[in-house]
Amino acid sequence: MTKFIMIRKITLLFIIAIVFGSCKVREKNVYFQNIGDVNLATSGTYEPVIKPDDLLVIMVSAATPEAAAPFNLTSSQLSSSETVDTGTVLRQEAYTTYLVDYNGEVQLPVLGKVKVGGLKKSEAIVRINTELSKYIVNPETKIRIVNFKVSVSGEVNAPGPVQLRSERLTLPEALSAAGDLTINGRRQNILIIRDNGAQKTYNYVDITKADFINSDFYYLSQNDQIYVEPNSARLKNSTLVGANIGILFSTISLVITLITLATR
Repeated sequence: MTKFIMIRKITLLFIIAIVFGSCKVREKNVYFQNIGDVNLATSGTYEPVIKPDDLLVIMVSAATPEAAAPFNLTSSQLSSSETVDTGTVLRQEAYTTYLVDYNGEVQLPVLGKVKVGGLKKSEAIVRINTELSKYIVNPETKIRIVNFKVSVSGEVNAPGPVQLRSERLTLPEALSAAGDLTINGRRQNILIIRDNGAQKTYNYVDITKADFINSDFYYLSQNDQIYVEPNSARLKNSTLVGANIGILFSTISLVITLITLATR
């Protein structure tokens, strides 16, 4: 009877250990755990900030096409082309790119150098249109960043650069593009390094807590660097003792078995 009670106690302790362990695993690995408790801010319209080394497509138009022509490079000067999905047909369009220099300026036809670095797209459009208004009536400018990319490294399945055609990328999307985190990735301490031109900043993000959605690092900026730290299990396994701990336990178990057999 005493033996039966002992077995029941051991079984109960074993079940409690499994349940507790399962809760800890969920706490460490599941994303957005408290999303029901977070007051999600209205995302609005996200706009990237233009930075040095950005490549911009800038197109100028006006009611009279001939008036806008001098402010766009001619077809003989166009340097690149891309396929544009119009929704019904794929169309090949030629365009040129303008490099934002280290001063945050672009060299535009007729206008010369215009400072756009540090401005949101809508602000840069207003500034260029202000300059264009000296020459043409009611100008319209379109701007697009064509080299938007971030890099993801560390404990992800496919580390490397993430390049995209849009200008809006979230941290979860970047991690998904990198094949998501490995089982050894530390989800509570993802490092994001951001280059703001004048200085670099960094922040650690816990993606297991949904409140990071309202942070400044939910939407990524071009050239952000994302690093996923290894968890403690990965670090232990990377050491000599950790890598051989399985062999160590097997050896100890074998020695105990041999001693037991020898002393019978």
